[in-house]
Amino acid sequence: MAHIIAITNQKGGVGKTTTAVNVSACLAESGKRTLLVDLDPQGNATSGLGVDKASLETNLYDCLIEGRPMEDVVQPTMIKKLSLVPATMDVAGAAVELVTMEDREYILKKALQAYLGQVKKSYDYVVIDCPPSLGLLTLNALAAADFVLIPVQCEFYALEGLAQLMQTVDMVRDNLNSRLQLLGLLMTMYDGRTNLSIQVTEEVKKYFSGKVFHTIIPRNVRLGEAPSHGEPITIYDPHSRGAEVYTKLAKEVIRRVG
Repeated sequence: MAHIIAITNQKGGVGKTTTAVNVSACLAESGKRTLLVDLDPQGNATSGLGVDKASLETNLYDCLIEGRPMEDVVQPTMIKKLSLVPATMDVAGAAVELVTMEDREYILKKALQAYLGQVKKSYDYVVIDCPPSLGLLTLNALAAADFVLIPVQCEFYALEGLAQLMQTVDMVRDNLNSRLQLLGLLMTMYDGRTNLSIQVTEEVKKYFSGKVFHTIIPRNVRLGEAPSHGEPITIYDPHSRGAEVYTKLAKEVIRRVG
């Protein structure tokens, strides 16, 4: 059975999609059959894996709203064991249309369960890249997930909003998905030359003792360049510091999931 990990933070620009794309790529390259679900209407995870959104005939919207089987939507990627459920701006419409649907928080879960139940080679991991909000799309991801991974940018306002996000996770666990666990908080955009990065990391570790990943994602030029080439960092520059830390993170994810 696949382990489902939702990567979420309602703050934008914290490295959420970068993490979703690269940890998925590293899991796949380590031999784990992985499915990346792009739940963000911006579709950055889709383009970050080199998929041309304009050429897509179907996307996640068709699964959520039209009831299209997920196997009709799944795309192969440049990495052998990594598949993608792509997103386009249509998914923004899904967030509105879901409001009137029955069991609206479970639409993604049902679509995933139907797909995972019939694929011949089951996936080891499903990674969901959530939109930067705590709306209905993110609730669908949390209701479907076994684990939540939260990227936290090493900046002054890092802790602001985390309390609200944790309350949402608790609410989902109490009302929608009792098996949901916090996999960990991931410090991103770390700059060891600044006191701020060091202080923020120490602060987060103090408040969330034992819940912070040992792996820390540094600021890295090559990580920033990779999406514009439609490649994960392990293909764009496999010898870069960014590739090294995401490979390390994937191993830590595997250990934590157990």
